[in-house]
Formats: sequence, C-alpha cells, structure tokens
Amino acid sequence: MKAAACARAASQCAPPAGSGRRDTDGGARGTDGGRSGSSGAAAPIIELRNVTFSAQHDTIIDNFSYCFPRGKTTALTGHAGCGKSTILKLAAGILVPDCGEVFYNGADISAMSREENLLFRRESAFVFQDSALWANQTLRQALELPLSLHYPPAGAGQYNALIEDALRTVDYKKELDIRPDKLSMGEQKLIAFARAILHKPSLLFLDEWTESLDRDAAQRLTKTVLQYKAEGRTIIFISHKEDIVRELADDIIAL
Repeated sequence: MKAAACARAASQCAPPAGSGRRDTDGGARGTDGGRSGSSGAAAPIIELRNVTFSAQHDTIIDNFSYCFPRGKTTALTGHAGCGKSTILKLAAGILVPDCGEVFYNGADISAMSREENLLFRRESAFVFQDSALWANQTLRQALELPLSLHYPPAGAGQYNALIEDALRTVDYKKELDIRPDKLSMGEQKLIAFARAILHKPSLLFLDEWTESLDRDAAQRLTKTVLQYKAEGRTIIFISHKEDIVRELADDIIAL
C-alpha cells in the first residue's frame, strides 16, 4: 500500500453524553476519519484508530476508528462480508492492520514486548466462528494448551479442575481424548467456548459463538455471557441473531 494511503489524522475517544445503549452506524468501508463511541465515561480497553486492512488486493476495512469501553458489551452487526470478523480480529490483535493502530489499555498491540503480549493474551480470549480446533490435537490437548501457556507452574490436578469446570459450564459430557473430527460442529463450538473461558479472561471476543448450536446450548452459553457481563467483563461479539444482540449489547456497531 502506498504511503499516501496510510496517512492518518489523530483520533481521540471522547465519552459521549448520556448513557444506555448506543447504536453507531459504523461502516467498515469508506469512513471519513472513523468513529468513536461508548455508553458511559469508562476509559476504552480497546481502541482502533484509523485502521485500514486489505486482503487479496481488496480493501476490507478503510480508515475505521472505534473505542470499546471497559466493562461494556458491544455487538458488531451487518450483512455478510461487511468486515465484522475482520474488525473483531483486528481488535483482538490477531490481524495486523495495513495502517492505523490498535491499542489495549493505551498500549499499541503491535509494539508490545513478548511479556506485554502474553499478559494481553492472558487477559483476553477469542471464540472463532469456525471453532479453530487443531485437527492434530485431541480435545484435551486443545484445552490444556492455554493453561500451559499462561500457568506453566500449575500441575495436572489444577488443569483438570479448571477444564472440568469449563466443561460443566458448556455442558459437554463426552470424552476428551478424541480429535475434533469426531465431533459435530455444535460440539466443536462448545469446546472452543470452554477453551476461551478456562483462564477466566476479563476481555472476551466472540464470533458467532452460538452458531451451529441447538436452542438449549445456545441459551446456556448466552446465559454464561450474561453472567460475565454482570461481573463487569468486557465483551465484543458478533451475532446474526437479533434476540441475542438485544439481550446482551450495551453498544451496537452497525456496519
């Protein structure tokens, strides 16, 4: 991308007047300086500042800005292909923007040291739309991986207790020493959600986390997210289900 295309103006997140749900007409393409918004005066935990992202010569996100307030639940909505998942992955530091910055607690994620990045990963978790379970790992290995990364001194007993607690939360009762291809898409989603909550993150990124689930399972996970919201955790999510958006969201970004 040419340097001129990456030129950006300073952006500042100012708390809006009033409180309650805020519906923001976002627009992932062609924004003119981006948008900042939050419902309340809490300092942002995540800020996207004049972010642009392209893939295969197609500009997916163009000069987009937004401040995600700490302790609030924000929904990303819009038609398929509008850039929701891309924005979520940029906010989580999974994708790196072509230009612009992404900040966590005021620190540029791309400039973090290894220790700072590990702390960010320890405080956050991501549930992918496709579950993102490694085909060559058993379910047990998939669940143990984040624990071994963030709590390496802990013993197998503590790992097992945390895993069992997470599995009770999602109501998964099958064996763990099998590969993901032995599960349905819905069961894979349960394991992906359990993996995300194992280390009790304060920041959750959820990409269509109830997709492929039956009604009871979807309601169970939604109830869990409601509990996390009541605890003051920050949640940024994507869902095409309007009832879930209405039930959970403090802020809505309509792309």
